[in-house]
Amino acid sequence: MIKVNIAEARAGLSHYLARVERGETVTLCRRNVPIAEIRPLRMAPEGKRPIGIDRGMRVPASFFEPLPDELLRAFGGVGDEP
Repeated sequence: MIKVNIAEARAGLSHYLARVERGETVTLCRRNVPIAEIRPLRMAPEGKRPIGIDRGMRVPASFFEPLPDELLRAFGGVGDEP
């Protein structure tokens, strides 16, 4: 871990950012008192991400059938007209 006062970090920001890109952490200090850290971000995974919880998940045909009237009424979708 690198400790750097703000003025020094400001003067050599590109140098310190290059070190962060290599995986190091830079601690910014004000009068030698740590106040913040600059850390590398975790890289996004490469490749396609699976959609859903289970790769083999299948939606049943009943999912697309209309809901029963009592359930629609419970959500205000049928029979609540004034």
